[in-house]
Parts: sequence; structure tokens; C-alpha cells
Amino acid sequence: MKKALPGAFVAQLTWPEVERRIEAGAVAVLPVGAACKQHGPHLPMNADLLQAEWLAAALVQRAGVLVWPSVAYGYYPAFRDYAGSVSLSAATFRAMVAEILADIRHAGAHAVLILNTGISTIEPLQAAAAVMSEQLRIGLANVYAGPRCRSVTQAIEQQARGAHADELETSILLAIGPEHVALDKAEAWTPSAMAVSGPFSRSDPDNPRFSPSGVWGDPTLASADKGRRLLAAMVEDLLAALETLARSVRGSNR
Repeated sequence: MKKALPGAFVAQLTWPEVERRIEAGAVAVLPVGAACKQHGPHLPMNADLLQAEWLAAALVQRAGVLVWPSVAYGYYPAFRDYAGSVSLSAATFRAMVAEILADIRHAGAHAVLILNTGISTIEPLQAAAAVMSEQLRIGLANVYAGPRCRSVTQAIEQQARGAHADELETSILLAIGPEHVALDKAEAWTPSAMAVSGPFSRSDPDNPRFSPSGVWGDPTLASADKGRRLLAAMVEDLLAALETLARSVRGSNR
């Protein structure tokens, strides 16, 4: 059995070092987080990317993973009404991720964990994973949906309802780094239960997802301590997903 190597970022290695880690059995990690997606007047456009890359770095410290560069553009159609927000079509995003996964497999990897910070990205990522399912063991980790994260959310959440740039997400950014948060500009927006799907609107009060600021929830309730608890839970969920993925690979090699 080849000796496991420490976790690393592909972008910081030479290709022979990448090959050596793959041959040693490293599970690949593909972070997915938007770099151009509105997060209200108090959080940066790259809030999702900051979360994805913080979590990926935590995995590098805790496991012998090999982290590929983040996918920073994706399928985020709900936010186009706010300046700077970018969304690919679902088909383009799905095809792009499938091609990235294909080249990760071509490099020799047998397993990939997709670390996903989005919601609208879930279905296209599932579809991309299905395309590659016969060639790769793929785990899709939707970080806000992990069991430990959900448990902590239930314990700490004070807002009446939230979904975007809210108490939870703002708390996470405060924990990652307060320089990313303009808390004095945070605005609560919880007029009613949010519609399940459809684009946010900044100008149409009749739209069930109307939000002049782009916020849905109460970021004024955020704290760095809440964020640290959420991040710790997410990391544990990701480590559990990695172990499940690694077990499936070991089982298939017997």
C-alpha cells in the first residue's frame, strides 16, 4: 500500500507531484462557489467562493486530499437583477463540470468530492456527476445540507426565516474574516415565507421573491461565534463524506 501524503492544492504543485499524490490514493476535491453573485449591501460578491475555499483549506489541513481550483462561475439564475451577478445556463454549467471531472479522472483519480456552497447548483451538479458515474466515484457535498450543519443551524438560528445573505451566511463570513463584512450596512428583510423558486427581484413588489437589497433573512443577528460553530459542523460533515467516498473506493478494489 502506498503511503498517504498530506493534503495539497493542485494549483500549487508541479504535475509530477500531482501524479504522485493521485497514485498514493488521494481523493480529489472540487470546490464550487460563486465569485460574482450578489449578497446584499453588506457581503462581497464572492461570499460563496470565500466559503468554498475556506472549507477546502480546512480539508487540506485535516485529510490527504488533493484540491482542484474552485469553479467560480456557475448556475445562479436568481440573482441577475442585481449588478455584477453572473449566471451560466444550467446546460453550460453541467457540461463544464462534467469536462473538469473527466480530466480529473484522466489524471488517474478514482474519487472526487464536489464541495458545493450553492443551492441552484445542486441539480446541474447531480447531472454532471451522473454523466461520470461509471468512471468515477463522486460524492456531492452540499455544505448547508449536511446533518451536523443542520443540527447547529437549529440550535443557533434566531431569524424568523432566512435564505440568502442572512444571519447564517453573514455569521460564516464574520468567522472567516470580519474584513469581508460591512455589518453597519446589513439590512433585515423577512416580509413573508419565500417562494420556493424563481428569480429574486429588486424592483417588483408583486414578485414573491421581491427583495430591494438582495437579502432574505436577518443578517443583523449574525455573530462570528455562530459562524465558527457552523464552519466546524460543515468541516465534520465534509470529513464524513470523504470517509464514505474513500470506503466506497476501497470496497470496489476488493
